[in-house]
Amino acid sequence: MPFDRGAFSFTMFELTGEIPEEFARLFLPGKAGTLDSVTSEVQVGWVTGKHLLDTNIDETTIVRGGVYSLTLRQAVRKIPASLLNALCQREEQAFLANSGRDYVSGKDRKKIREDVMERHINKMPPALSGIPMVLDRHAKLLFLGATSQTQIDLFIDQFYRATKMEPLQLTPALILDREFHTVPAQFPVLELTGAPIPPAEAQVGRDFLTWLLYYAEKTGKITVGANDFDIMIDSPLLLSGDGEAHGSQEAAIKNGDSPLRSAEVKAALSVGKKLRKAKIALTRDDNSIWSGTFDADKFAFGSFQLPESEEMSPDEIFADRIRALEDFREAWTEYFKLFAKSMLEDFDATEQSLRQWIRDREAI
Repeated sequence: MPFDRGAFSFTMFELTGEIPEEFARLFLPGKAGTLDSVTSEVQVGWVTGKHLLDTNIDETTIVRGGVYSLTLRQAVRKIPASLLNALCQREEQAFLANSGRDYVSGKDRKKIREDVMERHINKMPPALSGIPMVLDRHAKLLFLGATSQTQIDLFIDQFYRATKMEPLQLTPALILDREFHTVPAQFPVLELTGAPIPPAEAQVGRDFLTWLLYYAEKTGKITVGANDFDIMIDSPLLLSGDGEAHGSQEAAIKNGDSPLRSAEVKAALSVGKKLRKAKIALTRDDNSIWSGTFDADKFAFGSFQLPESEEMSPDEIFADRIRALEDFREAWTEYFKLFAKSMLEDFDATEQSLRQWIRDREAI
């Protein structure tokens, strides 16, 4: 599973309300069925976080390293397109030979396809995929191994059916509401070229990531509790316009000797484009490093690497990785709060500082 080892993609959520003691029993009515029951219709159900075939859900099997680990499994039988086409063509040729006709009508072709599907679908092995989740009951934090809105919506729907609790994704809207009692529609928008920009939640994310590049080049440092963190932004970068920016709407900078200092980045920022995606690296004073890509519109992370764990048992490594994720979430939220505070308390100075920073940036 993605949270066990290596790089992974994820989004972050919070839960409200009390999590019951017998949490596992909530997922039993919706647990995944047997593989024999899988058809051409997608079957959705819960399995443990160990593997996609483990439907033995109880309080002992879904707890790892002190947190809940479950996966929403999707199973379906499919005939590969090339095989399906070949089977249909063979049946159509037999149909022509037996009927003496010169062609196969659309109605007959549809019936042949349905018959082929019915006869062969159960010979196909089920295709399995999963959306893993990790839930810290005490902190009420949920990490989801998915970034596409379709997968997120499916997970939230199934999770709510099981628990009657709706996970709230950690987004600008959630942080602004909780920490500053405001909404994206009322949040100031950076106008890097002086052109008015309509407020939107996606715009807040892009403003944050653009500000983060500025902040990283100025200092990059924050203190969270007893720990000091530093943030760095690197390529690949994707800068996007908002409809008012001049030139092409997007500028992608992937490589080169010094991509961040390239003339393309300076030009894109100078015409009002903002960072939409970038590679980030967060370091802590104990030499721990978190790195991956950040999508400002989705507030999602990809190709994410956690600090390396020492040689321990698999469950201890898993617990250590989840603690590292929670540490990252806390630091990342602090960066956003610092950005929001500067925008709300001294917007004019913040905006002017960014404009000056863009003008003064050296370009190679």
